[in-house]
Amino acid sequence: MVVRRVPRWSEVSELVRPRVLPGDAVDRRLARAATVADLRELARRTVPRAVFDYTDGAAGAEISLRRSREAFRRVEFCPSVLRDVSVVDPGTTVLGAPSALPFALAPTGFTRLMHTAGERAVVRVAERAGIPYGLSTMGTTSLEDVAAAAPGARRWFQLYLWRDREASAGLVERARVAGYEALVLTVDTPVAGPRLRDVRNGFTIPPALSLRTMANAARHPRWWIDLLTTEPLEFASLHSWGGTVAELADRVFEPAATLADLRALRTAWPGALVVKGIQGAEDARAVVDAGADAVVVSNHGGRQLDRAPTPLEQLPAVVQAVGDRAEVYLDGGILDGADIVAAVAMGARACLVGRAYLYGLMAGGERGVQRAVDLLAAEVRRTLQLLGVPTIAELTPDRVRLRP
Repeated sequence: MVVRRVPRWSEVSELVRPRVLPGDAVDRRLARAATVADLRELARRTVPRAVFDYTDGAAGAEISLRRSREAFRRVEFCPSVLRDVSVVDPGTTVLGAPSALPFALAPTGFTRLMHTAGERAVVRVAERAGIPYGLSTMGTTSLEDVAAAAPGARRWFQLYLWRDREASAGLVERARVAGYEALVLTVDTPVAGPRLRDVRNGFTIPPALSLRTMANAARHPRWWIDLLTTEPLEFASLHSWGGTVAELADRVFEPAATLADLRALRTAWPGALVVKGIQGAEDARAVVDAGADAVVVSNHGGRQLDRAPTPLEQLPAVVQAVGDRAEVYLDGGILDGADIVAAVAMGARACLVGRAYLYGLMAGGERGVQRAVDLLAAEVRRTLQLLGVPTIAELTPDRVRLRP
């Protein structure tokens, strides 16, 4: 039989511990985000639907994107116990230089649409974190302005091969003069993938003020005010555009590009050359033979060819094919630091992270990007500790397997 009593106030007062969150409303909102998935939900509520869907979506029926995330869910770790993991070092080397974490912030297009701080915010976070940042050809801040925003950052420039080869060569020269250490040539975009969310949302660059978007603006007034009262969008590669993303890609990108173009770029560019968009061992061998210093196993985040090979599943074969001659990176489907640890254990030197930090950017500008990087870094460290692995160098393939 339970005997009940009236508790004394001294007993109750010990349990009363109201949670005090830091800073202003943005800081408090971000502090409540415990995962990148939480940042994604904050982003969804913060920006117009078309902007969120452009970031969140993929090509066609989005099968490739789902498969990439499902592959990480199939990961099974193999931990060791009774190892000293009181201190772990998640640092590695990328392109011959130190990186404080085994991931870089990937190049993304139209970044100032997610938040007007845009690429400047992202490169500043990368500088503080001690990791590389890639500026996209379709970025919305110039090469020079990104360099000025974070002079000490490791900056890469992502390049598409254009129909206008003279314009492409001009971008390469600007990157060299501005001190970018690497070119990231993206090779999986001969034409644009079918981004059906963008079609259904009527999404254009810059956003058009249609009846639909004006109705949506009423629900996101701060985003629109920021867009309309800050500097106009300036692309890294062109001054203006008034159509859809697919129309822009089909007008600008070169569908006739071949390995000869890669060889010519290798001759012209004095720094490191990374080829992004490799989806199999044969292509990996071909681009390394043509002069690539590193390859990114990637299906463009599922945003180009739907039903493309899943990067994590292709990674071991690519590593076996070229891992002794070039560094191998992976991107696509990464939403957790444990995903990064799994990819590195399977042979990747590092990962490229895109959507994860864009969710943070949409949710809270530069502070949101910092929150995303902090969450991923903490998850990487914790996963290493729970695996019984104190350093990235000791993260070997026997630590992970893919369940059927």
